[in-house]
Amino acid sequence: MKIEQIYTGCLAEAAYYVESNGEVAIIDPLREVSSYLKRAEKADAKIKYIFETHFHADFVSGHLDLSAQSGAPIVYGPTAQTSFPAHIATDGEVFKLGALTITVLHTPGHTNESVTYLLKDEAGKPYCIFTGDTLFIGDCGRPDLRETAGNITATREDLAKQMYHSLRKKLSVLDDAVLVYPAHGAGTLCGKALSEANCSTIGAEKLSNWSLSEMHENQFVKALLEDQPFVPKYFAYDVDLNKKGAPNLAESVAKIEIKPTGDTSFINPKTVIIDTRPAEVFKNGYLPNSINLLTSGKLETWLGSIIAPGTPFYLVGGNAEQLTGLIERIAKIGYEVFIAAAFVLENGSLKADLLDLADFKTHPENYQIVDIRNPSEVKQQPGFEHSLHISLPELMDRATEIPTAKPVVVHCAGGYRSAAGSSIIKNLLPETRKVYDLSTAVTQFL
Repeated sequence: MKIEQIYTGCLAEAAYYVESNGEVAIIDPLREVSSYLKRAEKADAKIKYIFETHFHADFVSGHLDLSAQSGAPIVYGPTAQTSFPAHIATDGEVFKLGALTITVLHTPGHTNESVTYLLKDEAGKPYCIFTGDTLFIGDCGRPDLRETAGNITATREDLAKQMYHSLRKKLSVLDDAVLVYPAHGAGTLCGKALSEANCSTIGAEKLSNWSLSEMHENQFVKALLEDQPFVPKYFAYDVDLNKKGAPNLAESVAKIEIKPTGDTSFINPKTVIIDTRPAEVFKNGYLPNSINLLTSGKLETWLGSIIAPGTPFYLVGGNAEQLTGLIERIAKIGYEVFIAAAFVLENGSLKADLLDLADFKTHPENYQIVDIRNPSEVKQQPGFEHSLHISLPELMDRATEIPTAKPVVVHCAGGYRSAAGSSIIKNLLPETRKVYDLSTAVTQFL
């Protein structure tokens, strides 16, 4: 038996490669499927099943491409409705994989169709569970992503109640030694309090995971619903795309037009530019209507939080190699189809305003401070006195609320988001005298 967790940090997502006696199962595959095929080929094994724990909201699954290239069927849990051929499993259905068995446990709560896959070893003993977004390490999946997305809708309260019972009737009753393999780690927006660890045991989770602790259903529902993070704009789009099936990755990427370096004659001034160059390079020369979204963080998540599905944008990179990698990353959330064109930029006609940090420290009252952190961050650590709080995902829609009589200083918690936030405000409020990015200097204040 071989179990390999294939973790993608930029999405905090875990896919799994399970192999026994020449047969392979892939659980929750990402859109780029070559790594799974190469692993199976190297082991002289055949991919027998593609198991999905639910319709993912935060990334595009590779189930269709992987099925087309391997011939393996796609398996979903009860109530799942797809636009492509799939095996809709029943609760308790058993699949044989080499000398192992995988049993479907219907565990609704994060979504209606959510399942956990229970793997039993060669001796028939429960060995591990692949919990998808039902049980995380230190947390459980959020129940508020399906009220409007997809064919089946459910209120967050109803799903929270289902989560309460799924955790207690299906998972916590398993032996303490059973390993827990979730679909996400810390940094995902599919939960709110995940551990940095990527695996655990049922016994350890019963001791440390709040969602498995003893409490009444009403207490659980209240605790689960409060302080959930924001829902990115792209989540509903990805749910729908995963239900329909994304276009072939290679064919979709090949349609993107790559413009020659230095040519900006094609640019529509009304189309936003996503400029991924480092903040210091961007500030020294950028194009009008640009948003500085850095590659060093969760670019995919923030792109899908700022830009609504269906909105065309230009993509800028620092060099050709970086541009190729950026397109691959953006395709993970299905946004490659919205790239109007991609190009390398060496310099632009505009320069960013540079903050006099000494003056800001001495006279903060002379500036309009905009705090673009998430509400939970502000609640945990209040920022500057008299600052205006508009979180980054809301900024495109609420920038007009910012007073423009004073120079504007934008900050987040560490400098990543403020690069994007300051450039958004500069684009949307051209009448503002100056817009400054406090950047990493924020750590001197918070």
